Amino acid sequence: CVAGAHGRAPVVASVSGLATAEAVGLAKAAADSGCDALMVLPPYVYQGDWRETKTHVVAVFEATPLPCMLYNNPVAYGTDFTPLQIQELAAQYENLEAVKESSTDVRRVAAIRALVEDGLEVLVGVDDTVVEAIAVGVTGWVAGLANALPRESVALFNYAVQGDREKAFQLYRWFLPLLRMDSGRGTRRDTENHLRCAAQSTDRAGCPGGADREARGGAVNGRKTVVADQTLDELLAGAWFILAAPKRRRT
Repeated sequence: CVAGAHGRAPVVASVSGLATAEAVGLAKAAADSGCDALMVLPPYVYQGDWRETKTHVVAVFEATPLPCMLYNNPVAYGTDFTPLQIQELAAQYENLEAVKESSTDVRRVAAIRALVEDGLEVLVGVDDTVVEAIAVGVTGWVAGLANALPRESVALFNYAVQGDREKAFQLYRWFLPLLRMDSGRGTRRDTENHLRCAAQSTDRAGCPGGADREARGGAVNGRKTVVADQTLDELLAGAWFILAAPKRRRT
């Protein structure tokens, strides 16, 4: 990724592991490889109490001088960083510069900002809450479909930030069926499905990213087929920007 970016964009490495030592090793390897920042996840499989969870993420923060973004996704990982806990971490560690808030509750954005003010960048990570989250103060969007529909994603974010409500609503209304499918319905199995939704979307938009892993036990209710053959095709047929854009090719 670092070589592919050629300095045109920062590379943020996601750091997750079963054990703290594993996560620390990954963080150091990312720094040695030239990554610009880290996205720090809690340990998965085992969900500890706050003391244990804090010890884990702090070890990753301290492993390198790279700026860090904390990833809060209690739906997928079972660990919920509360606004007060985020405030505690932000006050103690200068290289914690952002949080990717994916609890699905946009009220969390307002709660975090009320506690840390401008001390952290707050990014939304749940695609079908982006417009609502911008209204309460997020400063960025970790978008699941930006590789498939970059122009639409950027336009939606900019319309919402600029307060152009009519344009934001019209584009959001078109985009929501796919954003909802990518985000899932809030279960761990849906989290697994949304990863395949993102991969299938990129493929169907003309920028193949390689084969995605099959679901354990198969896709639920043929979801993968629905994404590939129906929902995405219908959306692309009415895409705002993609039809007029040159066909994107992998480089």
